[in-house]
Amino acid sequence: MAKSSWDNPYASRRLRNSYFSTIVSISLVLFMLGLMAALLLNANRLSRYVKENIGFSVVLNSNATEADIAWVRKQLDVAPYVRETKFISKDEAERELRTMLGEDFVAFLGYNPLPVSIEAKLRYKYANNDSIRVIEQELREFKQVKEVAYQKSLINLVNENVNKISALLLLFSGLLFLVSLAQINNTIRLSIYSRRFLINTMKLVGATRSFIIKPFVGKSALHGVISSVVAFVLLCALFYIARNELGPEFAQFMNIEFAGLLFLCILALGILVSSFSTMFAVNRFLDMKTDELYY
Repeated sequence: MAKSSWDNPYASRRLRNSYFSTIVSISLVLFMLGLMAALLLNANRLSRYVKENIGFSVVLNSNATEADIAWVRKQLDVAPYVRETKFISKDEAERELRTMLGEDFVAFLGYNPLPVSIEAKLRYKYANNDSIRVIEQELREFKQVKEVAYQKSLINLVNENVNKISALLLLFSGLLFLVSLAQINNTIRLSIYSRRFLINTMKLVGATRSFIIKPFVGKSALHGVISSVVAFVLLCALFYIARNELGPEFAQFMNIEFAGLLFLCILALGILVSSFSTMFAVNRFLDMKTDELYY
């Protein structure tokens, strides 16, 4: 009497290797999809983060008193377009410029020509040149304000690049999703191909389609769950490394709510794609004649 695959050590080892390779392949594909999903889900946050680091400097008159400075800063703090402000004294401005130039220009000139100023960070809705021009006109009406300085070309560049990157990211994600589906489908088909004779034998002895398909789909769904967990762990490791390299500000892009949503997306994708690919692959071999299984 012939031994089953579970009694044959060689067959059992081949089966385990097949399962392992399938899980590894699906895990890597889900990892890439999860990474793209993380970027897409955070696209709005990333855009907002970049825009809210755009700001302008309010340069004050040299005769502005501490009371004048405090009043101007208070007006900025309560303005709807300002996220935060920072006062830059003459000494702070001198230190920053000396660090940038690499030489002591105050010693050369004999005095500090830099004015006091207030740096303001914009809210993302106002991070465009049209809004800043309106803000500039409003601030120039203050008698304590000498100038409102900002980089027009940089703001245009940021807004244009954010839109382009978002469009490219969406396009690339769509292409990657299609390629990934094909990759997972091929991986599962190869795994089912190695058991095509078992499927045919079950069909010949009178087993129904649902009876044959059910254990394959169940096993494939389990592989999808395992692969999803592996992919999510890899993503968490990547985000942890990125957080250490980029600083604590990166933590806002990977909070508990986002991590839970990302895991559910990866889990659902892993189970659904694995199950449906297995179902189609098994049905394909069930529809084949015995002679066709050898080709």
